[in-house]
Amino acid sequence: MGTESPAGDLGAAAPRFSLPAIDGRTLTLDDVRGERGVVVVFMCNHCPYVKGALAQLIRDARDLAPLGIGIVGINANDARTYSEDSFDRMVAFAADAGLPFPYLYDETQQTARAYGAVCTPECFGFDANLRLRYRGRVDASRKDPVAGAPRDLFEAMRQVAQTGEGPAQQHPAFGCSIKWKLDT
Repeated sequence: MGTESPAGDLGAAAPRFSLPAIDGRTLTLDDVRGERGVVVVFMCNHCPYVKGALAQLIRDARDLAPLGIGIVGINANDARTYSEDSFDRMVAFAADAGLPFPYLYDETQQTARAYGAVCTPECFGFDANLRLRYRGRVDASRKDPVAGAPRDLFEAMRQVAQTGEGPAQQHPAFGCSIKWKLDT
């Protein structure tokens, strides 16, 4: 059963992070932001909803980069319980998918908790001042892509890049719940 994200606290500041990337670097929010904003996507390797939206997310990342919007993927799932979401498998997943953005590992889950993330894929779009302007889905795709679906994330972030403001109507993300560690 899928989980739906709550409404975003629009205007809230982006929580800072410093997380290991699959390429061996440690990246911060400042490292991944673009001149006009950034999208932080909580995602993982095994979720069928991530797989259903992945092609559109990759397309949007490529199309948003020239507009000054950076994108970063963060996996916060408990790899002890879901071994498919381990760091090593993140490396293979990113290579197979051809991810055009950094993919980070939130092993402690502190970053996911700071953002209030609840599902995968869940997108948090911030403006140039790192204020939340969009929280929601990539598009209407679920486990299978929806042909011709409006590009919710892209259109929201294009508006943010052009005006600094997000759309009045926002669509919640829907996907697998984040797999929280039981001992935290």
